[in-house]
Amino acid sequence: MSEKSLDPQDWDTFRAEAQALLDHCIDQMQQAGERPWRPMPEDLQAQYSIGQGGDVMARLRRDVLPYHAGNTHPKYWGWVQGSGLATDVTAGMVTAVMNSNCGGRNHGANYMERAVIDWTRQKMGMPDTASGVLVTGTSQATVLGFAAARLRALGAEVRKTGHGEVQLTCYAGQGVHNATRKAMELLGIGSDNIRRVPLVDGQMDVAALRALVAEDRAAGARPFLVVGTAGSVDFGLFDDFNALADFTEEEGLWLHVDGAFGAWTRLAEPPYRGLSDGIGRADSIALDFHKWMYVGYDCGLVLIRDEAEQRAAFAARPVYLRGKSRGVASGDPWFCDYGVDLSRGNRALKVWLALETYGEAAFSAAITHNCELAKVMAAEVLGADHMALAMPPVSNVCVFTARADLNAAAQSELNTRIALDLQESGDAVFSTTMVGEVEMLRAAIVNHRSTKADIVSAVAAVAARASVLSAAE
Repeated sequence: MSEKSLDPQDWDTFRAEAQALLDHCIDQMQQAGERPWRPMPEDLQAQYSIGQGGDVMARLRRDVLPYHAGNTHPKYWGWVQGSGLATDVTAGMVTAVMNSNCGGRNHGANYMERAVIDWTRQKMGMPDTASGVLVTGTSQATVLGFAAARLRALGAEVRKTGHGEVQLTCYAGQGVHNATRKAMELLGIGSDNIRRVPLVDGQMDVAALRALVAEDRAAGARPFLVVGTAGSVDFGLFDDFNALADFTEEEGLWLHVDGAFGAWTRLAEPPYRGLSDGIGRADSIALDFHKWMYVGYDCGLVLIRDEAEQRAAFAARPVYLRGKSRGVASGDPWFCDYGVDLSRGNRALKVWLALETYGEAAFSAAITHNCELAKVMAAEVLGADHMALAMPPVSNVCVFTARADLNAAAQSELNTRIALDLQESGDAVFSTTMVGEVEMLRAAIVNHRSTKADIVSAVAAVAARASVLSAAE
């Protein structure tokens, strides 16, 4: 029998190679502004084929690190993707060395996760009774929140028998994130049972919501859930959470808030903090640290107002997982009782390290600055010939068209070409979204590296490209 560990045979060589790679990684992060997204080379897939071996450290530098998603760059605003932090590098090293399974048992990573959850609970304004669990992101957090809502509506037996012929109905504003649809489908409730509530001044119309709930009840359905939005995908809009909480308390419904990025306005300075007033009255909140808290992927969180309801929805301990009063198997609570994962990585460390390193005030300033940059972009658009805003920015999202003087089809084609051209040139990353019949440029600013100069130069690049493309027609 051959006994052989997979540890390096020569630790000194490994140490030297790892330290050189660390220097290269820090250089790349320091030079993020010089390293935009670029198209993938045609042979890149072949470079990743398993079994090539060779100088793997060199291959990491040559074939892996250059081909990032682009969201570390200061002019990446196309989608709501966090830009990462220098502390992620050190957190990643410590996380790898500890190799913690945070499903349960008694070790430090679980204590740190409890601390991160408790800090977030307080910032969101939820009571001491609230609990939570770190997850991959808001999509998974939404499933967990909805599952707890279903259990409240139908009782604990739903975990064994399912909801049978009961028609559960959910209510969300027009433009709600696709996570709501996926969660309804994954839980077997069905996306056809989502009622789209019209918006008034960018917020869910509570009068229309009331009418829809009454109509469904009269038809024999079981309304159980209202989904509010903190920071809509297209425009960064916020529902009136106090109004929704008043309604759901009156009607006996669960209030869930999709706060993927917008929940973090709770850290912002006025007036942006007021956008999320009342969010702490929700029964559950889904949010991401890897968006507007800037930490590396992945790190989301679901908060649930009543810990007992969260445990009732998910706790299931077979004999081999029974806790003990001492030893490794002690240390209640175990996070496997609060979600679906038993094997869980240590997501809390990068959040904890970022907060301890930079301080809460730094995040407040960065989030506020992102909102102010959206206003700067809007001003640049209004000052440019032929450009027009879809609407004034509410938070950190700016949507505009490069040529408002063209018809809808021509505007859409031009805006799409500009977005693609600027992405490929490395000048800036915008995405597009539909506003009525026009596909417009969209910037969602959740990047702590972005500056006013970046905004000004990006809008100038849009204008220049619009001029070139229009002249070529």
